Amino acid sequence: MITFVQWLQGTPISLGVRQISWLIPLMQTLHILANGLVLSAIIMLDLRVWGRSRAEPVAERARRMLHWLWAAMGLLTTTGLVLILGTPRRTLLDKTFQVKMLILAAAIAATVALALMLRRATPDGASAGRMAGTLAAATLLLWLSVTLAGRGRWIGNFIG
Repeated sequence: MITFVQWLQGTPISLGVRQISWLIPLMQTLHILANGLVLSAIIMLDLRVWGRSRAEPVAERARRMLHWLWAAMGLLTTTGLVLILGTPRRTLLDKTFQVKMLILAAAIAATVALALMLRRATPDGASAGRMAGTLAAATLLLWLSVTLAGRGRWIGNFIG
């Protein structure tokens, strides 16, 4: 991994990211805002799945929120890659970051599974079912874990 990190740090794109003084703060800001949008979309979906919000049918809520969710995940990915390019050594060799990426993979898998499940929800607004409710809770917990793992080095005490 160290060899890869050294190579990545020397690439023109990594050097370019580090040379533009305003790029990293902008990417961090957009990354945090996109994370908030992901969490907001997940919460909006979950509230409908759990029957706490009945303003629209489950399938309609999913159709509306999933567009925002996928767009925010795209922005998270893009800004995250730029941030990695800006500080590959600090990021890629950090155990906290590695744990975050594992949790992120699980969160994405759970989100895709929930989206597929909600596509099959009845259009008349009936509940998405107990399994969807459990998956919605797991998805929310995973995304919250991704957020917490990305907010501090405190997790290193548990894995280090």
